[in-house]
This record gives sequence, structure tokens and C-alpha cells, in this order.
Amino acid sequence: METRLLSASEYDIALAGKIIADGGLVAFPTETVYGLGANAFDEAAVKKIYAAKGRPSDNPLIVHIAEKDDIIPLVKQVTPKAQALIDAFFPAPLTIILPKSEKIGNAVSGGLDTVAVRMPQNGTARALIKASGVPIAAPSANTSGAPSPTKAKRVIEDMDGKIDAVICGEDCDFGVESTVVSLAGEIPVILRPGAVTKEMLEAVIGRVEVAPSVLEGMAENEIAPSPGMKYKHYSPKAEIILVNAPKKRYEKFVNSRKNAFALCFEGDCVDIPKVTYGKENDDLSQAREIFDALRVLDDLGAKKVYARVPRKSGVGMAVYNRLIRAAAFRVIDLEQPFLLGLTGQTGAGKGFVGEYLKSLGFNVLDTDVYARRVCKKNSPILSVLAAEFGKDIIVNGELDRALLAKRAFLNKQNTERLNSIMHPAIIALCKKEAVFPAVLDAPLLFECGANELCFKTIAVLAPEKTRVERIMRRDGITAQQALLRMSAQKNEEFYKSNSDFTVINDGRDIKNQINNILEEIL
Repeated sequence: METRLLSASEYDIALAGKIIADGGLVAFPTETVYGLGANAFDEAAVKKIYAAKGRPSDNPLIVHIAEKDDIIPLVKQVTPKAQALIDAFFPAPLTIILPKSEKIGNAVSGGLDTVAVRMPQNGTARALIKASGVPIAAPSANTSGAPSPTKAKRVIEDMDGKIDAVICGEDCDFGVESTVVSLAGEIPVILRPGAVTKEMLEAVIGRVEVAPSVLEGMAENEIAPSPGMKYKHYSPKAEIILVNAPKKRYEKFVNSRKNAFALCFEGDCVDIPKVTYGKENDDLSQAREIFDALRVLDDLGAKKVYARVPRKSGVGMAVYNRLIRAAAFRVIDLEQPFLLGLTGQTGAGKGFVGEYLKSLGFNVLDTDVYARRVCKKNSPILSVLAAEFGKDIIVNGELDRALLAKRAFLNKQNTERLNSIMHPAIIALCKKEAVFPAVLDAPLLFECGANELCFKTIAVLAPEKTRVERIMRRDGITAQQALLRMSAQKNEEFYKSNSDFTVINDGRDIKNQINNILEEIL
């Protein structure tokens, strides 16, 4: 197929309108992104959109109208809240979802009993709708899953030879797709954020909720009621990883990465190759530039990209929504005090893993070392321990560790009392001294809840026989004594079910296992 490149002149728009009316496909500019349009009443034409994009058929489309009243034949009823939004915003980068009329086929609605409708601000878009004489069903004019196009040249890159025509108009003003709000239920729900924010909607119709899937992935087998919700979306060929971190920590992190790109804000001090997408405190600039920035990464041949996370409120929510889907929900959270939590069974080789992480540049904080620091001479915590376990455990301002251990490990209740005193103090000191990239090495990581302070957790495990032999050599004790110590810990299944990753120390290459984990999370 030859794709005709048209201008936004009156003649060319009339020609494009006839192509739509005759069952063809035309890409056209809107204020959000370029759309790929077909006659919304022509099921065969609508199916051509799915074929041209490679779009899954259960991903519904948005119907674009030229006048406010054009919505009436498309829905069962224009509810009071829908009318309030139409009156307040249309034309706007806002899509409303209502139960559909019999005029809307399954191809447009993705098999749902609702329809999504909007009236674009862009004059060229509305002129095309009028010229065609029909409402136009249109998703973004890109290959399915790729970044949406905000420039005509990006449409041509994806759609040349697949559609009838492209109206080569102006670059898009907002740069992210319209806000989608469902009015099909009792409470309005934002299914896709955009330039019309939650606060703007609530000022008109009161309470509005945000669907959990806006900032997270959809639940398994959940039906997508709006475009852009179900699948990995907006993604360039490069692997995108979001980095949740303040400016300085983000800069330090990405500057430590090799063979990677940064997707960051203007003014970020980044040494590796970078592409920027707007200013840190300017949501609208981020929205306008994000999709083209993702395309530029492909132009530059980027393979792995670390993207700085925008804020999740206002228009920033829309930018985050697009980025989290471009990254297939992969995020490195550097807001946590510790990048990694390291734990495992006694005798499994946790100390070796800690030393290897140190050699890689990680700052490993060993809670056993910090336990001694917390209990140093005349430390305030000693009086708390004395009140609980007896004043005689303190001699000349110093802790008699052996006597404390004898009493604290006499029974489970005493052990829990000791841990309730020691753990908060130890973790607080570790947090205070944590320097990125920090690793918290804690035998009782999960038991004391410190795993909540870690981005990811690793447990080191080993076969029982191997552990017994190591403990006997390390501590000079009998096999029976080693087994007694081991029985005081949680079983292997506990660590496997609670940890993000496990390292098995049974003769396999531990360093290679750790390297594979780091490659996956970083």
C-alpha cells in the first residue's frame, strides 16, 4: 500500500475525510498524540486499525467526535456527571466512558459493553471528523507497544505502507494521551491519567477515584476497560528501568552504570549518554517530551536505559503511568535505606557473599558488628537491658555478654524480649550510617521486619550436612551442638518464600549467582 502524505489544508482534509468515509485509515494530529483513525461505524475498517498496529483485539479504542452532541447516538445515556464534564471540558484531552449504544460494534469497544468518547481540541482533528461525516475510532498511530507518536515523522516511521494516508500537521501540544475516566459505575474512576488531572475532575463532579492499575500492573485475567492498561506499552526497543531516587542519589547511581543510557531531566549531572525529557518541576514539559525522548533512545541505539522517576501527582501521574508501562513495571527503589537485605542460614556462607559484595563496591553493614557498637561501654541501652535481665549483667559500665546470653537464650520468651530491645537500636544505627549502595547483613532480617527497609532481599542457603561441617570448623563445636544452633533458625522454606532471591551454596559458583542477581535487579 502507498501511504499518501497530506497537509492540513482544507483540500487535503476533505480528501482524508473521504478516505475515512470509504473505509480507509488516516493518521492525524491531535493535541495529545497522533491518532490512527477509521469510521467508528464500520467494523471492517476498525479491524484494519488492529491489523496495521499489530494491536490485540481486546484493547478498546476511543471514538472521536467533532461536536458535543455527537456523543448522544454513541451511548445509552449521557448521565448528569458526563454532561457536567462535557460542559466543563469538551473539547479537551479528556475521554469519558459510558455504556455503549447499539451503534458501537465489538471491534471498537474491544468486546466490552462500554464505549470511550472524546472531543479533541485540535482543529485539524475536528475538521477531519466533520469532513468524514462519521465519528472516528482512533488509537495512537504507532506500532502496538511502541512509544506513541507526537510528530508526523514518527507516524511515518511506523505506519508507512500500512495505512492510506498521514495528515502531516503540527507537533502535539500535550504529548501524552487523553485522561480516561469511566462513568459506567457509581463512582467515577480514572483509568488512564492525562493532562486533565484528578483535581480538575473533582472540582466539577466531586469524588473521583484512581484505578490501582494506573500506577501498578493489572491483576492476572483482569479485563482492560481502557486503552493502554493491559499490555507492556509505550516502550522503545531498549530495556527501560525506572530509578526511584532524589536527584543526587540518581546521579550517583547512573554514573556508576556502564554501557547504559540515562533518561533524565534537564540539569541532571549525568556522565553516561543521556536523553532528557523536560524539567524536573515542570510536569507539562515532561509530558510533551517523554514519547519523543523514548524514540530518540532507539535512534541512538540504546540497549539499557535508567529513567529518573517523575512525581506521581498532577500531570506527573500521566508521565509516570507511561514510563512504568514502558519499563514493564521494573523499578529500582533507591529511596529505601538499603539496596539489598542479606540473610540466610547459619553456616550457609552468608559472610562470603557479604565479602564479595564489598569487593564490588557495596557498603555492607553487618548487624553483628553494630550489635556490639550499640552495647558499648556506658551506652544508654545497657540500663534497659539491666532492667530486663538483671543489674549484674553490667560490670563497670560494660556488658557481661556471656551472662546476658545465658539468660536471654534460656527460653524463647527471653530471646524475644532481648530482640525487641536490641533490633530497633541496631537497625536505627545502620540506617544512620548507610551510604549508597548499602547492604544490610542481618541474620534475623525478616524476623525483625528490617526487610521492609530493603529494595530487594537475598537469602543464602546450603545443604544441612555442609552447614554442620562449616559450623563445627568455624566454632570448634560438636555436630550435635551445631545441629542445636541450626534448629533455632527458620527452615529453608521460610527463607525461600520470604526472599526475593536465594543463593544456594552447594558447590555451585556463588559469585556467578550473585552476578546474575545483580544483573537482574540493576
